[in-house]
Amino acid sequence: MSKTTVKDVPTEPEGTAAEPRLVGGSRAFAIMLLLTGAAGLLAAWVITIDKFKLLEAKIAGTSYTPGCSLNPVVSCGSVMESKQAAAFGFPNPVLGLVTYGIVIGVGMSLLARARFPRWYWLTFNAGTLFGVSFCAWLMFQSLYRINALCLWCSLAWVATIIMFWYVTSFNVRNGFLPAPRWLKSFFGEFTWVLPVLHIGIIGMLILTRWWDFWTS
Repeated sequence: MSKTTVKDVPTEPEGTAAEPRLVGGSRAFAIMLLLTGAAGLLAAWVITIDKFKLLEAKIAGTSYTPGCSLNPVVSCGSVMESKQAAAFGFPNPVLGLVTYGIVIGVGMSLLARARFPRWYWLTFNAGTLFGVSFCAWLMFQSLYRINALCLWCSLAWVATIIMFWYVTSFNVRNGFLPAPRWLKSFFGEFTWVLPVLHIGIIGMLILTRWWDFWTS
């Protein structure tokens, strides 16, 4: 009996120059995309709603405190009102509503046994690379410039990190990204190590950044 894991990747036979190889993902891989996409979409949706409420409160001359503003450190309102919260001239969660929706769409397509060519998977990987890079910038800004942490943002960070490493692993194992044999073997067995390590480092940075607050 075979055991289905995120690393299981059903593929079509090798294609010709005129008919490129089409590759699909396992059920576990598709579910991973659905779960991480849904987590990111939920975070983006809640932040968007709170952003609207903050704007409405300003127009009405009142104040609004988001539900996730728990203390001086865990303060979603401080993050939402910062200039970094609109890095491209519009609220960041609007970008999340679109991109995480795309991830969910890819996951649903894989569950329906859809298969895609190399350029599709590389484009998807480039999107996750942009996402994890943007999250890294937001993490730095949150910890060392805004000096506040948003729990919903943190959920989006975790979802994006997991998504990025597993999509990268998928492309390496299928030969879409050039890599030595040992790296392919590593991704085939230990992909989970990379997101765990990545998230663990962020957790340590958060812990040490506000150590005095956590321990007081």
